[in-house]
Amino acid sequence: MHLVQDENGNSVAHAHGSEHSHCHEHSHECGHSHEHGHECSSCGGDCKNETVALLTYMLQHNEQHAAELEQMAENLKKLGMDDAAKQISEGVSEFQKGNMRLSLALTLVKEQLKEA
Repeated sequence: MHLVQDENGNSVAHAHGSEHSHCHEHSHECGHSHEHGHECSSCGGDCKNETVALLTYMLQHNEQHAAELEQMAENLKKLGMDDAAKQISEGVSEFQKGNMRLSLALTLVKEQLKEA
């Protein structure tokens, strides 16, 4: 396992080989790209720590996307595109509900690892 950096310079644990794989890369219009996906099989304690690091990263990353989308909605309002802005705002609300679930899952994982 080694550390890789995301597009913001944050370190994220990453392993290679048959025990772990990353997949699904996508790019943003602003030019940054990153990979998503995580599979573990028989990687023991390292996988647990890597899962916490990756889940933490993904939650923070999703929160950044929500903020970007909120800004996009504001920009659309300024352009007089209120209906489109409303749809994005409603989508952000749903996105934030998903982020709350990710946050809860992360808390539960951390608590369970403390007990182990």
